[in-house]
Amino acid sequence: MTRAALYARYSSDNQSEASLEDQFRLCRKRAAQERWEIVGYEDAAISGSNTGNRPAPGPSG
Repeated sequence: MTRAALYARYSSDNQSEASLEDQFRLCRKRAAQERWEIVGYEDAAISGSNTGNRPAPGPSG
């Protein structure tokens, strides 16, 4: 089975937390159609300007 990482993020200035759920919902739908195994994490409002602030991926990633 193919594994797929779902990565969702939003800009704290331009979107809301609901945007993450919308992104994941669409990705899960596609993954189900393709029969992909899902792995991944989210990045809610963490700035891309300093990668040291980002959490490490979980055990699967």
